[in-house]
Amino acid sequence: MRAIRESEYGDTLESRCEYCNGNACYSATPGVKNPAHAMGGNSRAHIVFAEQTRYKSCVPETAIRIEMLEKLFPPARSGWRAFLQPFEKPTSMALAGISFDVREGEAVALLGANGAGKSTLLKILATLLLPTRGSASVAGHDTTQDSRAVRRQLGYHAGTDHGFYPRLTARQNLLFFGRLNQLSSTNAKQRIASLSQQFHLEEAIDRQVRTLSTGTVLRLSLARAVSHHPRVLLLDEPTRSLDAIAAAEFRGFLKTEILQRGNTSLLFASHALLEIDLLADRVAVLDKGRLLAFDTPAALKAHTNSDTMEDVFLRITRHDQNAHNRPLRHSESEST
Repeated sequence: MRAIRESEYGDTLESRCEYCNGNACYSATPGVKNPAHAMGGNSRAHIVFAEQTRYKSCVPETAIRIEMLEKLFPPARSGWRAFLQPFEKPTSMALAGISFDVREGEAVALLGANGAGKSTLLKILATLLLPTRGSASVAGHDTTQDSRAVRRQLGYHAGTDHGFYPRLTARQNLLFFGRLNQLSSTNAKQRIASLSQQFHLEEAIDRQVRTLSTGTVLRLSLARAVSHHPRVLLLDEPTRSLDAIAAAEFRGFLKTEILQRGNTSLLFASHALLEIDLLADRVAVLDKGRLLAFDTPAALKAHTNSDTMEDVFLRITRHDQNAHNRPLRHSESEST
């Protein structure tokens, strides 16, 4: 019988199963016994497992899937009318039916002006907000129906709201949040030791958080976000409050310690175009809750006849006064 697995080029390789002569036995790794054999012979459960394994081996995983996602908020009110806001009908559009996927191990940037919907999207994926319509899934789990499983699979990190206890040491904070993420005490301590070296926190790990610099706290926050080995990492303008040196160091951490390992998918919002050029495999351009473009930085530059991501953004969002002098890409003209 055949065992089907996926090669590094995306096609399938076949080899014989050493343990079974059945007609529906597939093993994810050639020569490795199918666990369904423990269920006995050629049972129905055996075949179901085989088909699931075969399917998973032939289809690439999607880390994040967003389908026709919409989010509306009640209109902003002031004075005494603010007390009525929770009871008003949501009419202010933050996300207007956006759809895209993030692949396993991929880094995707959200690019847009303030109010474009970047933070709203990240909060929905982090299960902090409920969508009005549409659906979103993280690591195969629906953010609305299976929020607890989603939170086990992701790390969420914002540039301003770190949420640490200032009078506790960095080590005590990481241990506390590790236990919240269902790490055992032993595993949490092992991860802290590893992450302290990985993020150069050895000198800061036993100091109170309130005594640490902004850049160090940012690295501590990222260490917390990845401490439980998340499959998906969400970052909301992570370098917003950093100076140039700290921001450069932080991008280096992401590039070398997170992305090059290929085990974590990254979705991040940023206004720093250099950051997007350095980190992003693909870029989603948002404007007033709408997805205007989604492609690689190189492809976006080519399609808009632009030399920089700044020109790309101005061109796609129609803020460039000379936009009519350059041709639009076909997909962009259809979407607008």
